[in-house]
Amino acid sequence: IEGHNHARALNWACFHNRPFLKSERACGWLAEAIEKARERFGFQVWAWCFMPTHMHLLIFPKPVRLGGGPLAPVIQAIKQSVSRKAVAWTVKHAPSGLRLMRDESASGDIVHRFWQRGGGYDRNIWSERAIWNEIDYIHQNPVEAGLCVREVEWKWSSARQFLTREPGMIALDWTTVPPRP
Repeated sequence: IEGHNHARALNWACFHNRPFLKSERACGWLAEAIEKARERFGFQVWAWCFMPTHMHLLIFPKPVRLGGGPLAPVIQAIKQSVSRKAVAWTVKHAPSGLRLMRDESASGDIVHRFWQRGGGYDRNIWSERAIWNEIDYIHQNPVEAGLCVREVEWKWSSARQFLTREPGMIALDWTTVPPRP
């Protein structure tokens, strides 16, 4: 639901749940795309985590009363930026990998995808408790997947930033994150 000034939990899967985000390069492209989209659209980042096959992002969009708009262009800007870079890199450096990105439509058209089709999973979150449950869920993802023992060990997450309050590869908007209930 657009326009209600709620936080938004976004989750996008890589095409066919392939581990495209296992690469440092791809994670760097994603972090860069999020930062560029934030500059362009004015949303706030509250938490994030990149897993090998998917990503999580908790944002607070620019309020409608301050010129904020639909979230679709934000999602499109981030996903297209990463996809274009990934396909271009694969064409140049690992053309055999294009087969993993190949998607043929019913009409026979072939495209190469980094992300699963569609907008991904997106839900509104409005209560402080639900926001903090989402932050905890995002940070626990790598632990639950067996990728690390403690959430602060996972490089591609904001968990360490929450613990140390030091800058990370994606800046967090600390001043607007609601207090933990």
